[in-house]
Amino acid sequence: MVCRVSFARRYRLGVGIVAVTFCFGLMVTAVGANDRPFRAGAALSNITPPLGALLVGEWVPQPAVHVNDQLWARCLVLDDGSQRLAIVVADNLGFCREVGDAARQWIEQETGIPGSHVMLAATHTHSGPSARSPRRLATDELNEYQHFLARRMADGVRVAINNLAPARIGFGSAELPGDVFNRRWFMEPGDHLRNPFGGMDQVRMNPPQGSSALIRPAGPTDPEIAFLSLQTVDGQPIALLANYSLHYVGGIPAGHVSAGYFGVFADRIQKLLDADRLDPPFVGIMSNGTSGDINNRNHSQRGERQAPNEAMRAVGDRAAQAVFQAHQDLEFHDRVSLDARYDDVELAVRKPSEQLVATMRNVLARPEGEPAYHSRERNYADRVIRQLEAPDHVSVPVQSLRIGPLGIAGLPFEVFAETGLELKERSPLKPSFTISFANGSYAYLPTPEQHELGGYETWLGSSLVEEQASVKLVNRLLEMFREVMP
Repeated sequence: MVCRVSFARRYRLGVGIVAVTFCFGLMVTAVGANDRPFRAGAALSNITPPLGALLVGEWVPQPAVHVNDQLWARCLVLDDGSQRLAIVVADNLGFCREVGDAARQWIEQETGIPGSHVMLAATHTHSGPSARSPRRLATDELNEYQHFLARRMADGVRVAINNLAPARIGFGSAELPGDVFNRRWFMEPGDHLRNPFGGMDQVRMNPPQGSSALIRPAGPTDPEIAFLSLQTVDGQPIALLANYSLHYVGGIPAGHVSAGYFGVFADRIQKLLDADRLDPPFVGIMSNGTSGDINNRNHSQRGERQAPNEAMRAVGDRAAQAVFQAHQDLEFHDRVSLDARYDDVELAVRKPSEQLVATMRNVLARPEGEPAYHSRERNYADRVIRQLEAPDHVSVPVQSLRIGPLGIAGLPFEVFAETGLELKERSPLKPSFTISFANGSYAYLPTPEQHELGGYETWLGSSLVEEQASVKLVNRLLEMFREVMP
């Protein structure tokens, strides 16, 4: 059994290319106040499952039959002489809160880093195993892979601490607009707007490319790749953490284990920075930004057939090239101060109406093979009925990190791009970005306005918490950003 610890209660007090540099002011650690050097360490921890393990990301899980590339927990530890932060980004579809809590407890017990200062996130690769709870909101006991993942994330942080060395840090930004497209579209009325509940939506996710029924995208995109780069005092690369709001890239054969474009980026940026075979090894990290409604397919144009793995390699390479170009003009700093906050926000859980329950029970009562109103109606009928057993409320973890002038928000959802853009605009820390799938996995987080439009990401079963959740979470994160201001 795994016992959840409320870290919030314990620690609440406690391709156009642009290179960017920032004024640090009080966010630079004063040498006279702390003579210990700023340090950084990074490490890789292998989390590849055995062949035969079920890979998720599509409607029907597939057993792993081949390893295209290894899966990793990519770990980074920063130390300003007074505080330490740990960031882990794991090649996984998503893990439940209990997996993060278990890893965080081990990290605190074995390294002394406070749980509030540890951010654990998944990339959301669709070619790896899931460590989510089958019930989506909570689990009482970790299965074998969940336990393995938590243990390996904790081990990676310990190795990163072993690799700590005096370091310098730089902050940058690149633009890669050609690989991010909003996947939710307003369309002309028609059967293509049906939903599994017997009704009609205003928008559709991933409509046929080049369809004449397309009107316009239902939301914005965020083309920025924000990043921070770390090197030793003599210029040897240590790690690079990037953030891009692109959901994932398809085209990977079924049953093939792969980190997707996240892994390609890590490999390519290592090559471009001339960081191969260093001791300790360089660690490239691409985190998933606010990409709940974003993919890399331009739905206004007909798609072209591509070879297996071609798309992810191309996108990962373009992202690495964009970051590398911005990296050329980066200004590095010898010292920054660090801080973090971790909290729980209570949200109402969505429950179906009596009428919807009756409709879905009728769907399940019909013999399979009969004509269906929607191709996924039986799948969502199961989800709706299961939601009756869900608790009325759930506490979800939210987190803010400050690294010098940089603010990083962590949310355990598939966050929409417009929410990420709002956080960037309103954050008192400049620059800021959001890492999704952080410290848990609670499905999609549409804005209230997007809920009104319908579509896959808003359906009960795809979205589990109240329609005002994004507003409440943004407001709390902005408060937490202000709390970590020096």
